[in-house]
Amino acid sequence: MSGKPGGFLLEASHQIAAGGSAGLVEICLMHPLDVVKTRFQIQRGKTDPTSYKSLGDSFRTIFRTEGLFGFYKGILPPIMAETPKRAVKFFTFEQYKKLLGHASLSPGLTFAVAGLGSGLTEAVVVNPFEVVKVSLQANRNAFTEQPSTFVQARRIITTEGLGFRGLNKGLTATLGRHGVFNMVYFGFYFNVKNIIPVNEEPTLEFLRKFGIGLVSGTIASIINIPFDVAKSRIQGPQPEPGEIKYRTCFKTMATVYKEEGFLALYKGLVPKIMRLGPGGAVMLLVYEYAYAWLQENW
Repeated sequence: MSGKPGGFLLEASHQIAAGGSAGLVEICLMHPLDVVKTRFQIQRGKTDPTSYKSLGDSFRTIFRTEGLFGFYKGILPPIMAETPKRAVKFFTFEQYKKLLGHASLSPGLTFAVAGLGSGLTEAVVVNPFEVVKVSLQANRNAFTEQPSTFVQARRIITTEGLGFRGLNKGLTATLGRHGVFNMVYFGFYFNVKNIIPVNEEPTLEFLRKFGIGLVSGTIASIINIPFDVAKSRIQGPQPEPGEIKYRTCFKTMATVYKEEGFLALYKGLVPKIMRLGPGGAVMLLVYEYAYAWLQENW
C-alpha cells in the first residue's frame, strides 16, 4: 500500500478508524450466531430443561418464543465496544509487531506474539461489555420484555459491583479467549498470506485473502473455545440463585469437564465457527481495504 507520508498520530488514526470499521461491520452481520453460541454454552447438559436439541432447533425456538429481535439480544454492548475493541485489536497488533521487529524473533513468530499481545489488551477493554452482553443473551423472555442494556449494566453494578464478581467477572477467561484467538488468528493469516503469491486479478486477490481469513478464524475458534465456554459459564447465570459455582477460568473448565464430559468444553462450536470463520475474514478484509483507502485519501 503506497500511503501518503505522515507521523505516528496519522498512522494511528488510520489503524484505529479502520479497526473500528471492521468491528462494526462484523458484529452487525454475525451477532445472531453469537446469541445462539452463548445459549449453547450456558446449557448444563441434557437435564437442563431449556436445552436445545440442535442448531436448527435453537433458531426455530428463539424465533418462535422471542421473535426476530431475539437474535439481536445483547447487541448494544458489542456495538458500543466494537469500535474501541477492534480499534485496540488492530492498532495494538500493528504497534506490538513494530516493537517486536527490534527483537531477534522470526517474522512468523513476530505475528503470533503480536497477536497474543493485542488479544490480551483487547480483553481488558471488552470484558465489562461482555458481562452485560452474556447476561442479556441468557435472558429467554421476549425481546420487548427484557431489560435494556443500561438497566442491566446498572443492575450488575448495584448488586455485584465493579470487581471480579461483578462487571469484571470472567476476566481471566476473557484474557485466555482473546489472547489465544488473536495469536492464532493473526499468526496464521499473515504467515500464510506471505506464502501464497499475490494474484494480480482483483477478484481473485479478494478471494485469496478471504479464504485465508476464513481458515484463520475457523482454526482460532476451534483452539480457543474452551476459554469461551468458561467465560460464558462465569458471566452467565449460575445454576442456583446465590450460588457462585463457576469462578476462575481453569477451575470452571475442570468443573465442566468433570460434570459434563470433554465435549462440553466445545459447546457452541458450530455457531462460533459459522460466525468467526467468515466474520474473521470480513474483519481482516474490511481492515485492510479501509486502512489502504485512508492512507490514500486522508
